[in-house]
Amino acid sequence: MSAKFELFEDRSGQYRWRLVHSNGNIIADSGEGYASKQKAKQGIESVKKNAPDAEVVEEEP
Repeated sequence: MSAKFELFEDRSGQYRWRLVHSNGNIIADSGEGYASKQKAKQGIESVKKNAPDAEVVEEEP
């Protein structure tokens, strides 16, 4: 996969991450701000560890 995690500080001083494809599209993001950079990095590592082969489940309305 040609993607990278970007770790950044938002306007309110919270740390966030986003997974960006090489074409510039955002594939995923943290969905929340973290109080510390270390906690944001832990969020990234959690995604890497817990979802490498995540199943796709289609839910009916």
